[in-house]
Amino acid sequence: MEQRRLGGSGISVSDICMGTMTFGSQCDERLSHAICDRAYDAGIDFFDAAEIYPVPPQAETVGLTEEIFGRWLKTKPRESVIVATKVTGPGHGWFTPPVRHGKTAIDRRQVFQACEASLDRLGTDYIDLYQIHWPDHGLPYEEVLGILTELREEGLVRTIGCSNETCWGLMKSLWAADLHEVDRYQTVQNNFSLINRRCESELAQVCRREGVSLLPYSPLGGGVLTGKYNDGPPEGGRFTEYLQNGGERQLKMARRFVNERTIETARRLGEIAQSIGTTVTALAVAWSRQHDFVASTIIGATTVDQLDESLAAKDLILDDETLARIDEIDFEIPNPMTEDGLRRL
Repeated sequence: MEQRRLGGSGISVSDICMGTMTFGSQCDERLSHAICDRAYDAGIDFFDAAEIYPVPPQAETVGLTEEIFGRWLKTKPRESVIVATKVTGPGHGWFTPPVRHGKTAIDRRQVFQACEASLDRLGTDYIDLYQIHWPDHGLPYEEVLGILTELREEGLVRTIGCSNETCWGLMKSLWAADLHEVDRYQTVQNNFSLINRRCESELAQVCRREGVSLLPYSPLGGGVLTGKYNDGPPEGGRFTEYLQNGGERQLKMARRFVNERTIETARRLGEIAQSIGTTVTALAVAWSRQHDFVASTIIGATTVDQLDESLAAKDLILDDETLARIDEIDFEIPNPMTEDGLRRL
């Protein structure tokens, strides 16, 4: 597994990261630990969690993922695993985070409280990468970064990052960090896949020029790229329940991922994958890994077999001809997760 540095920090990680958001919901503890063991044995040393996991967020399960992962972490030398987790932030309407009695501001008291609770659940005395899960653009960036700097100075975290951030928000935070001499974000964790290539435009420029690493999540487009939605919502699919019984917000999210344009993209990518003797899963993860501004691509799994499909990408290099064929699909069906195909930032 290739090692890449997180931004300008001293931390290097495997270029594939194991996501844990299904631990405690779709995966029980035994299966979660089996997935972690398989990932670790394959050379993955980077694992990503969040205080609000598992998904979908529910008051009775908040923190369960960190607890499950923390018990696995105790079975390995701590220095051999790079642990990332997140403080929730406001959620921006995608969910109402049932943590700390529904209060999710990223002020000093709540960030310290969240960090200490994550440390306790993880069973460790430091977090390698601590991230703001959802930004709060109503707070001064220097205030938020100052709080995170305190965590680093106290030895509770090693470096910091953000998630679900806009290009403006990331650039504003970097400007504030330089001006006020506080810690910079070294990573940004955003949605990036073959049905959502927005990061290749403005965010990629910020990452390259400012030395920030992208940590793409959902490289399989929520499972859409595997082709399992091609013939209609499958039983047990992540978006099936949203499409059939979801509320307005859930339906909106599902229709972004599952629509005629994303399904046609998945179908065409399937033909490319078949022609080069691989799966769309491996193709999608390999494509993500080959971007110069990406440090580590976050994969998820609900079975060990699913994980093995993604792990097939670790030795797969897409040649120029294959990349050109992929780009041709993007030219004909640009940004399929928006109705008009515009690359909204």
